[in-house]
Amino acid sequence: MAKRKGKSLFSLSTLLASFFGAAMIAASFAYFNYKFAEYKFIDFKEWTFYEKSNLFTPKEDNYIVIFYSSREKGTMDLLAKTDLNLPILAIDYYNKVRENTKTTTFLRSGTKNSLAFIQRFNIYESPSIFFIKRTKESLYKQDSMIRKLDNLKELSREAKSL
Repeated sequence: MAKRKGKSLFSLSTLLASFFGAAMIAASFAYFNYKFAEYKFIDFKEWTFYEKSNLFTPKEDNYIVIFYSSREKGTMDLLAKTDLNLPILAIDYYNKVRENTKTTTFLRSGTKNSLAFIQRFNIYESPSIFFIKRTKESLYKQDSMIRKLDNLKELSREAKSL
């Protein structure tokens, strides 16, 4: 049996393992950076929403945003009765005027603004829900993925049990 001179299989495998390890770390960093960057901002000074006839100005640091259709039977009443840990901004696709409740602010806006909102947040289904968090005065950043709210009645029941 002949001995190998100077070349070790161990050093090559260590080098490859280090390279692949660094590549995996870089890929995961890029992926999470991309996922974070895909969250959108909304500036309430630039986006006009109304509560009844008054201009909406946010007062809280965090909100739950629910985009819904008032043409779905009972949706507005369920939203009015829902009491969660955070205040709710309920944005109606059909812009019906609704009286605010203690925990839910019903917003409406013009068609151009509504379409821009739908496009900005990539809303494809109704009702949809996501969280926003204040970053500056009137600037809020999306703080969660946008999810379809499958069962508004269930959200209302869960909120009562909290």
